[in-house]
Amino acid sequence: MKYKTIRSIVRFIMNIIADVEVVGLEKLPQGNVILAANHLGRLDTAVLIYALERDDLIMAVAEKYKDHPIFGAIGRSVNAIWLNRFEADFAALREILARMQKGGLMVIAPEGTRSKTEMLQEGKMGVAFLASKSGYPVMPIALTGTEDRGVIENLKRFRRSKIKAVAGELFYIEIPKGKGREEAMRNATDEIMCQIAAKLPESYRGFYKDYPRVEELLLKQ
Repeated sequence: MKYKTIRSIVRFIMNIIADVEVVGLEKLPQGNVILAANHLGRLDTAVLIYALERDDLIMAVAEKYKDHPIFGAIGRSVNAIWLNRFEADFAALREILARMQKGGLMVIAPEGTRSKTEMLQEGKMGVAFLASKSGYPVMPIALTGTEDRGVIENLKRFRRSKIKAVAGELFYIEIPKGKGREEAMRNATDEIMCQIAAKLPESYRGFYKDYPRVEELLLKQ
């Protein structure tokens, strides 16, 4: 099934089950960008497809969804890169970089998996690596209201879920070569996650709630 058809179906369903508010995505430029979003629930991908007008998506999707009737179809429609979440999947990273060299909008969750606490988890260094290697700017996206528990409860009660997607400002990641590279990668990952955290309500900030960088970013808003 073609991506535009999938997007139309997703938008139709989302309009029935949710009230989606999108803030700041008008700042998304054409061209190469990494969208880095927190990962609360199974609806996260659907919300981003709902919100984005771009057809040149590059997505990494957990391999376990490859044969899923819904998420598998969405993945195939964007020619997703199937990712093994439980080990360092270098083959997938190489494929992602190869796709990014051709240009597009990379959509990825730095946490790597859904949060079991419904709050931000510690970010993994893959997104910082991709941003530094590709030269793509990063746009943080903060999602709320997509938690599986809440969505399922609302569906049972025939209520629409209140979902919000808030985009931050573009920024670039530069990682120096040589000594200190791993520390720089960790710091860059923290920057990406703090940028997301600063767009989230306090109760969602989780691992990053006490980071001074988050407070600094909040003061600038």
